[in-house]
Amino acid sequence: MTITAQMVKELRESTGAGMMDAKKALTEVGGDMEAAVDWLRTKGLAKAAKKADRVAAEGLVGVAVSGGRGVAVEVNSETDFVGKNADFQALVRNITNTALAVDSVEALKTAELNGKAVEANVLDAIATIGENLTLRRMAAVEGDAVAAYIHTSAADGLGRIGVLVGLKGADAGIGKQIAMHIAATSPVSLSEADMDPEVVARELAVQTSKALEENAASAKPKPEAVIQNNIIPGRMKKFFEESTLLNQKFVINPDITVAQAAKDAGVEIVGFVRMAVGEGIEKEKEDFAAEVAKALKG
Repeated sequence: MTITAQMVKELRESTGAGMMDAKKALTEVGGDMEAAVDWLRTKGLAKAAKKADRVAAEGLVGVAVSGGRGVAVEVNSETDFVGKNADFQALVRNITNTALAVDSVEALKTAELNGKAVEANVLDAIATIGENLTLRRMAAVEGDAVAAYIHTSAADGLGRIGVLVGLKGADAGIGKQIAMHIAATSPVSLSEADMDPEVVARELAVQTSKALEENAASAKPKPEAVIQNNIIPGRMKKFFEESTLLNQKFVINPDITVAQAAKDAGVEIVGFVRMAVGEGIEKEKEDFAAEVAKALKG
């Protein structure tokens, strides 16, 4: 019997199995859908289906650098305990190293690792570890030199926060210091020019409303021109100083900016990535009774 793409798709959706595993299951049982489901269950490859709706907001970030390219990859799990699992750590490290050769998380999922797609390796790990795992994202930085830093390290190159800094020029140690600075301050962008226009517009709206309300409530209100030409621009300047990497005060020497520290070291910062486990993921909150009931149901 011919195994069609639609059959493979249907089996994948019903079991959570990977594409190649679904195709193999259908081939083994001659295209019988129910038998294919049972085949996957016996191999432990259908476990992912029951866990796919669980929130995976823990896990690890991996970083790797080769030559003038660095990558950061986030692989999520349901509990932080899994981050200490040697098999999970090996998986994240191998996926991160594989990411050095691709340009997007979509390409990473289909890249080959251990003779199969990275996504299939993740599925295998779900069956073995017993938690929902998700290859969530990757990011890359390039430069003459790339420095990497892991904060709250779980193992070499793995931890809760991963930072990459791309530099133009020879890095004599400043890259690691800047990476540590980024981990601590979480800048929004490299410079004002690189900031998302929507972020700038939202902040301007907030500062404008705040300044106008404060002025209206003041016993001695300032002229409108002073608010628009002095107060609001001054507050936006402070916002950019606090939220853009180049304008931030360098944590190692607050008397100078990060841009000045880089210049003094003979380099230019051309890009950075700060990736923290679970940022932006809505975590499901349950009370203790709900957790017990859920556990009893299996």
